[in-house]
Amino acid sequence: MKKIIALLLAVTMLSAMFVGCSNSKDGAENTTAAAGNNETKPANEGETTGAPSASNGDVVELTWYMVGNGQPANYAAWKANMDKYLEEKIGVHLDVQVVSWGDWDSRREAIVSTNQNYDIMFTNANTFSADVAMGAFLDITEYVKGAEALYKLMPESYWTASSVNGKIYGVPSYKDSSLTNYFVWDKALVEEHYPEYVNAHTMNDVTPALKAIYEATGKAPFTVDNHGLESILGSKFDGLGLGLAALGISYNDADAKVVCTFEQEAVMNDLKTLHEWFQAGYVNQDAATLAEMPKYRTCGVASGWDYAAVSTWGPQMEVEADAVQWGETVLSNDTVQGSMNCISAACEHPEKALALLELVNTDTYVRDALFYGLEGDNFEYVEEDGVKKVHRNNTDWTMAGYTQGTFFNVSMLAGETYNQWDEVKALNEAAKPSPALGFVADTSKIQSELGACIAIYKSYQSELMTGTIDPVEGVAEMMEEMRAAGFDTIMTEVQAQLDAYLGK
Repeated sequence: MKKIIALLLAVTMLSAMFVGCSNSKDGAENTTAAAGNNETKPANEGETTGAPSASNGDVVELTWYMVGNGQPANYAAWKANMDKYLEEKIGVHLDVQVVSWGDWDSRREAIVSTNQNYDIMFTNANTFSADVAMGAFLDITEYVKGAEALYKLMPESYWTASSVNGKIYGVPSYKDSSLTNYFVWDKALVEEHYPEYVNAHTMNDVTPALKAIYEATGKAPFTVDNHGLESILGSKFDGLGLGLAALGISYNDADAKVVCTFEQEAVMNDLKTLHEWFQAGYVNQDAATLAEMPKYRTCGVASGWDYAAVSTWGPQMEVEADAVQWGETVLSNDTVQGSMNCISAACEHPEKALALLELVNTDTYVRDALFYGLEGDNFEYVEEDGVKKVHRNNTDWTMAGYTQGTFFNVSMLAGETYNQWDEVKALNEAAKPSPALGFVADTSKIQSELGACIAIYKSYQSELMTGTIDPVEGVAEMMEEMRAAGFDTIMTEVQAQLDAYLGK
């Protein structure tokens, strides 16, 4: 039956890999942003009318498409205020088109594929490489290197991860751009039954804590949904953007050998542990069919940073939460390409477009305006202990903050005393980069094999990655089907391309 399902789904899965674009919102946009180096505002700050026409002098109007909750209700006033500031700074007016989440996939595809007029567009790893391949975006390598403040904003590795064939095609939103996984706990409960949890950094270490809580409460303490615990692979292997969890290279392998991830000892050991948890009742028994994670979880796994337990995960769970890191912090094309902005290949003013993206990422006033909205309406600046912060008047602003630029120059919210983005920046700078940064596989010769193998994996994913089935038997059966569908052909082709990219 799985073979039949795999064949039926192959074409669908392959299509989704190249066309689909995630509609999930980045949780970071709702967390407290960090204080940056606030630039002095013009003398006529706060005025929202009387902006000069875009046709005057050398002023150009740039159109920027991004995803969010649609156009803000006060967009006209915000635009007039923003245009005034941008005109004085770089001779630009800005037309932001905020496409709603539900319409984004089809709208973005239509804009790109039919060469509609735009200057800047938000994108991510789901569609970035495919759009570059079809010629949608401008090679901005030389523009970026000439924009010194922007280029120095992030480590060189992040620009490499924004490249295709050695050329930079996008400006990444430098925020939580590396990947760190955490075990997230209900702090009071785990402290009561297993205070040593703070030293539990592996699945084996976590087992005694789950056992203690289960025996005390009679309830499954570890929660996972039907997507499964792919975090088992996350900090170990770079999947090379292929969408096939069974294939990747180790972050610790300087030789960049393409392997079957599920057949690696470390992965199999974690899968065995997960299965033992399931059999013991530590994992929710409906995991393979659970479509949506519940609000509360005694223990679960999430990607983020330590303070997210305070700023995000705890409030979501409605308890005090604590987070313990699991695995290394890693950097890949996919982690960096979670949010990017690209300049259209048909842009008539690429220097201006790049100047705008540089300003967004280096000028706190511009960044705050995009992130929080219109000063005097959506927010006010206040001073706390000599630091300029933001007081939000409402939550009506509908632009999605994570789509725009770095978070390291966004003003902190009033009342916050801890700058969590310093912590994120430290993680980014310490992240272990993939040996394959900047590599993009050409899948034209292996499309059918790749599509079939992705479909086969999906048919096993919910049971295998939730611990529902024995991983020794499940992986053996799954890989037998994949190899019959051309898995080894995929590995050979990708390895050859990767070796060529690395100059081997």
